[in-house]
Amino acid sequence: MSEWLRNVQKVVDEIDKCIKNKDNEELVLTKLSEKLGYSEFYVSRKFKEISGMQFKDYLRCRKLAFALKDIRDTNERILEIALYYGFSSHEAFTRSFKELYGITPSSYRKNPVPVVLHTVIKPFDCYLTETGGRDMADSCGTVKTYFVTIPAHKFLHIRNYESIGYWDFWQKQSLIPGQDCKTICELLNSIKGKLDDAGGNEVNSGSGQLMAFINEPSGRMCSWGIPLAEAYGVRLPSDYNGQVPPQMQLMDVAESEYIVFEHGAFDLEKEITVVETKIEQAMKEFNYTESGYQLDTTQGRVFYFYYDCNRFWKYVRPVKKIK
Repeated sequence: MSEWLRNVQKVVDEIDKCIKNKDNEELVLTKLSEKLGYSEFYVSRKFKEISGMQFKDYLRCRKLAFALKDIRDTNERILEIALYYGFSSHEAFTRSFKELYGITPSSYRKNPVPVVLHTVIKPFDCYLTETGGRDMADSCGTVKTYFVTIPAHKFLHIRNYESIGYWDFWQKQSLIPGQDCKTICELLNSIKGKLDDAGGNEVNSGSGQLMAFINEPSGRMCSWGIPLAEAYGVRLPSDYNGQVPPQMQLMDVAESEYIVFEHGAFDLEKEITVVETKIEQAMKEFNYTESGYQLDTTQGRVFYFYYDCNRFWKYVRPVKKIK
């Protein structure tokens, strides 16, 4: 199964690459199957088994997700966008768009409300599947430590007062209607203006999304003695006034100083265990007294956790000067 989680991830990544490059000839199951070295029938069956969708249905939804972002972020005519993504007419595109998102393209352009994109597939996520990252490679880099001032912003999120860790968080959220990982990630992916978005057309990457811990009296007690609620969401500009999905919360976060413990890009399959260990050790051993700072455990303060093996792994923790 682990091999096919990787294979379907390759298919998902290749689909995005082909859509971006308009490689329609390569964007067929026959070509993708050839690259994996399996029959079209076998790849189709495994794709549905893992993703829960037929290949052709996923491809259609994926094109609509890219089209949605173009409608939201560009001034291109809707007909041109429809034709670019392979729809035969404005009517056919509008029909498919409304069927999937419950709103017409023209209405969405006027009022880009959060929608569920229906295409977030992360077959190979070691935290959700408990696969990968088993090797203790010694070649990965070191942990950087530095202070930053983060301007005031808003944090759109869901939170859990009982979960312990990423995997446990999503297991518990899956029991709450409308708060499972797929639905939340799809809603967040459709929101414009995320402060941590890597940019481009990464509408399936989770770009801009992050875990966080919010200092709350009713939260669980963490290892450094602070009651924290675990959360997942996106940072938004302080003047954000868009619609808030009913299952989410929007909180104001004041400008403040933070300490960052950051490791660069790493190999997910080989280095995740040692990277995690290095960061935890760096946080444990940091001498706050010598730095002139201490952790700010004021109620409502937010501890951010960024996880993206292609860019970095970092903890961003609020601090205040020692008086």
